[in-house]
Order: sequence, then structure tokens, then C-alpha cells
Amino acid sequence: QASGAPLVNVAMPDLSPAAREGKVLFDRSCAACHGDNAAGRDGLGPPLIHKIYEPGHHADVSFHLAATNGVRSHHWTFGDMPPVEGIADDEIDRIVVYIREVQRANGIN
Repeated sequence: QASGAPLVNVAMPDLSPAAREGKVLFDRSCAACHGDNAAGRDGLGPPLIHKIYEPGHHADVSFHLAATNGVRSHHWTFGDMPPVEGIADDEIDRIVVYIREVQRANGIN
């Protein structure tokens, strides 16, 4: 049974203005599955504050492709991710700034 509980503990840094904009967009378009502060949600979606999503493994373009085209399940058992409706490339750019700042604050480089 999916609880929706966070899957990882995330330390939140003081965000830059660009990352704060990205957080608002993330909360609107991504948090329902990827959780508050991108900590994931049990049974719903993986944490993005995780070494799997470090820049050397998932480049910024990966987030664009996932949001635009969806993703077949490959690292996790949450099932396929559908495309995100109603999100623009510049919004994804700001979401990536947010994710990367939070990742760095949590030792993911």
C-alpha cells in the first residue's frame, strides 16, 4: 500500500532567487509524485535528491526529456512517468536550477 511518505531526508538550503522560482514550479507540476523538496513519495514517485540523479548520470537535458516525453520505468519500480502537461521549457530550466541547488546542499554533485 502506497503511503505517499517521503523516501529520503532532504536538507533544504537557502535558495537563490532562480531556485525559489523553480521550487514554485516544481511544487505545481512535480511534487504530487516526486514529493515535497523532491524527497520522493512512497508508492508514487522517486526522490530526485538522490545520487541516481546526479549531473554526471542524469544531465539537465534528462529532466527536459522526462517532463516533455515521459520516461519508461528503469531505475525504480514506480511505473512509467507520463509527460507533464502544461509545462514550458523555460519552466523546466528553473525547476532544474532548484533541483541542482538542493542536490548540492545534500552532497549530490
